[in-house]
Amino acid sequence: MMAFIEQEANEKAEEIDAKAEEEFNIEKGRLVQQQRLKIMEYYEKKEKQVELQKKIQSSNMLNQARLKVLKVREDHVSNVLDDARKRLGEVTKNEGEYKAVVTKLIVQGLFQVMEPKVTLRCRQVDVSLIRDILPQAVEQYKAQMKQNVDLIIDETNFLSADTCGGVELLALNGRIKVRSTPHYISTPLY
Repeated sequence: MMAFIEQEANEKAEEIDAKAEEEFNIEKGRLVQQQRLKIMEYYEKKEKQVELQKKIQSSNMLNQARLKVLKVREDHVSNVLDDARKRLGEVTKNEGEYKAVVTKLIVQGLFQVMEPKVTLRCRQVDVSLIRDILPQAVEQYKAQMKQNVDLIIDETNFLSADTCGGVELLALNGRIKVRSTPHYISTPLY
């Protein structure tokens, strides 16, 4: 009888051992799966961070390239404007050519102002030249716009002597101002 009890106890122990090992394997599998998911999530996060860093770096490089292009463009425009100022400064030395340019500037300015009474400012050294061309500029404006304009030279306020020439037109007590000087010319002269 003792052998029977002992055998039954051994079978029960084996059963308990088998069940414990099965539960251990199930728990071990569950823990391994949990850790595997955590590791996968961790590496997915890392992958997303790397992707984001790549996008940020790519965007920064693209912005730097755009800034370089803008800088080159700005330098080119600045060089063109400097060259135009130098050329305009040379034009003022040739009186006939300068008269033609200033006449066009005055007429263009009148088209922009479109007021019946306009005050014109120029450099002090250009006053006599402006007096000579004023009737011609007014006639060109009248012929094209079919309206009169009273154009008066301001002989108290002049453009700065260090400008290369050009004119400034004012109307409505200075509320409308059109500058056609080398620093402000925005429309083609020809």
